Amino acid sequence: MMLKVILFLYLILSSAVAFSKEIPVIVISAGKTPQSYSSVGSQVTVIDAETIENSSESFLTDLLNNEVQGMNIFSLGGRGTNTGIQMRGLPKRYSTIYIDGVKMYDPSTPDNSFYAQGLFKDSIDRIEILKGSQSSLYGNSAVGGTINIFTKKGRLGKHQDAAVRYGENNSQDVFYSIDGANEKQNYFVGFNYYKTDGISAMNNDSEKDPYKNNSLTANYGYAISENNTIENYLTLKESYFKYDEPTAGRDDTNNSSDNFEAHYSFKFKNTHNNFKNTFGLSKSGTSRMVTNYKNEENTYEGFKNMLTYLGEYNFNLNNKIIYGADIEFFKAKYPTDPGVYKTHDEEIHSQYVDYQFRPYENIYATIGGRNDRHTLSGDEQSYRITGAYDLGNNSKIRSSYGTGFLFPAIYESGEYAWTNQNGESIHAEKTTSFDIGYETYINSLDLNFNITYFDILVEDPIMGSNTTGGQDNVPGAENKSKGIELGTNWTDKKKLNIGFNYTLTKSYSGMDCDKPEKDKFGYTSCLDSGDGWLESAMVRVPIHALSSKINYQFDKDLDGSLMLTYKGRTRDYGGTDYSFNDQILEDYFLVDLKSSYKLFKGYNLDFSVKNLFDKNYENSLDYSGTPRTMNIGLRIAY
Repeated sequence: MMLKVILFLYLILSSAVAFSKEIPVIVISAGKTPQSYSSVGSQVTVIDAETIENSSESFLTDLLNNEVQGMNIFSLGGRGTNTGIQMRGLPKRYSTIYIDGVKMYDPSTPDNSFYAQGLFKDSIDRIEILKGSQSSLYGNSAVGGTINIFTKKGRLGKHQDAAVRYGENNSQDVFYSIDGANEKQNYFVGFNYYKTDGISAMNNDSEKDPYKNNSLTANYGYAISENNTIENYLTLKESYFKYDEPTAGRDDTNNSSDNFEAHYSFKFKNTHNNFKNTFGLSKSGTSRMVTNYKNEENTYEGFKNMLTYLGEYNFNLNNKIIYGADIEFFKAKYPTDPGVYKTHDEEIHSQYVDYQFRPYENIYATIGGRNDRHTLSGDEQSYRITGAYDLGNNSKIRSSYGTGFLFPAIYESGEYAWTNQNGESIHAEKTTSFDIGYETYINSLDLNFNITYFDILVEDPIMGSNTTGGQDNVPGAENKSKGIELGTNWTDKKKLNIGFNYTLTKSYSGMDCDKPEKDKFGYTSCLDSGDGWLESAMVRVPIHALSSKINYQFDKDLDGSLMLTYKGRTRDYGGTDYSFNDQILEDYFLVDLKSSYKLFKGYNLDFSVKNLFDKNYENSLDYSGTPRTMNIGLRIAY
C-alpha cells in the first residue's frame, strides 16, 4: 500500500511546473581527468560543496544515503558498527572508495573492505559516485561502482570554520578547521571529535553501546613553478566502540573494538605542452584490537603502500589519451591461535590506457583496457567502452559496457583461521557490466528526469565452501543483478524543490543458491519459501527502494526539508540462533525532518529529527535500526 501511495505522489509531482536552468557540470572520476558531464557515458552522481555544507548529518554514509539514488546502505546497529555500501545490488566488496585519488581498503578485513562508517563529512569538498564496472580505470573490485571523495583545500586568504552538534543518547560532535592560500601554496586542517552513549546494536537487549571517534584531515599544496606542483594529504582516525554479541546467551559486556588508522599520500604534478603527468606515493596502516565475549584480545593489522603514475596527452580539444601504472604492496597480520600471529603479503602490478574521443559532433566515446597481475592469482584483463549521444535540448543517451574482476582478499588466499586454503587455488572473480540511460531537462516544465537500466554478472564468486569448509570459488556459480534506477527533480523556482528516486533491483545470489544442495553440515541453500525473487536475492538488497526529498524555503533565513524513505523486504543470513536458515526482513517506511535558520552572517542553526514516527525496523537481521533521534547544531564560518 505504501508503495502505491508514493508512486501516486510521484505522478502528481512530476506533472507540475518549473525548475532552474541547467548549469554545466565538470566531473573528474569518469575518466580520471576533468570533462563535461554531458560527454560522460557512465552514470555519475555529483554531490557538491553546497549540498555537503548544508547537510545536518555528521557522517559520510548518512549523507550518501540521503543524496544518492540506487545506493543501499545497511549497518549492524548504531554508530561505529560495521556499515555496508551496496551499489547496483552487489555486496559492498564489489565497490571501491577513493579519497583524494588514494584507494581505501583494509587488508586485515576478511574481504578487503574499507570500513566507511567513521568518515565525517565536514572535511569533504566534493563527492563523485561512478556506477557500473570501472575496473579498466580503477582496477580490483571496481565492479558495482566507485566513490571518489575530494577533501577541502585552502581558500584564498585565511579562514576558520566550526560546527557543534548535540543529539539524543548524549551524542556530541565538534568540528573545527583552518585553511588558507596564496599564489604559491594552500593548506587545510580539519579535526572532528565525536562521542555518543549509543543504542543497543542488537534489538534483543537494552544495553547501550558507546562509540568515540577522533579524526584529523590535513592537506598542503605548493606550486614549485607554473608547471610543477606538489600535494600532500594526511588522515588520522582513532575510534573505540562497544558491540553486542550476536549469539544469544553469551555475555557481551566485554565486546569492544579499539581502532587506529592512518593514510598519507604525496603527489607531484607536471604539465608540459600537451602532456600532464602525476606521480604518486601513498601509505596506509590500520590496527584493530578486538576483545570478545571471553575477554580475549586479538589485534588485526593491515598495511598498504602504492606507487602510481597517471599520464594524459591531449591531441586536441576532442581527443585525448589517459594512461598509467600502479603498484600495490599490501600486508596483513592475523591472530591464528592465542598469542600466535601470521603475516602474509601480496602485490598487484597494473597498467592501463583509456582513449577519450569525439567521433562526431554529438557523440562522445571512450575505450580502454587494463592488465593487473596478482602475485598469487595471476593476470586479469579488463576492458570498458562508453558512449554519450547529445540529443540537444539538454538531453542525452548514455551507455557503458565493461568487464571487471575481484582478486581474493588476503584472508581468503593467505590460509588464515578457518579458511585453511591453498591461496594459489583461488582465482579472481570475473564480471561483466552493461547499462544504458536517458537524461533530460524539460524546459517547459523545468523538470530534470533520468532513467537507467543496468545488468551485471559475476562469475565464480568466492565464498565459504559448504563442502570443504574453506574459502573457495563456487564452481559454476553466478551472481546476477539487473534493474532500473529512476530519478526526477522539480521546483517552483521560488520556494519549493522536490526530488524523487526509485530503484528496482532483481538480484540473484549464485554464491549461495548455486552451491551443492546439501553441505557437509546437512544444511541446504536458498530453500523454496514462496517469496519469489526475494528467496534467492543478494542479502540485504531490497527489490524496491524509494526516496523523496522535499525542500521548502520559508523565507530568506529559514528553510526546511522532509525526507521520505521506503525500503522493501530483504533476505538476510540466519545465524546459529536460526539454525543457519535464511530470514526475510520486513519492509519499512521512514520520515525525517530537517531545518536550518541563518542567525546572521556566518552563523547557521540546524535542527533535525530522524525516524520521526519512531519506526522499529531492521536493515540487518537482529540489529537495531535508528530510533527517533533529535539533533541540534550550530555552524560557524569566519
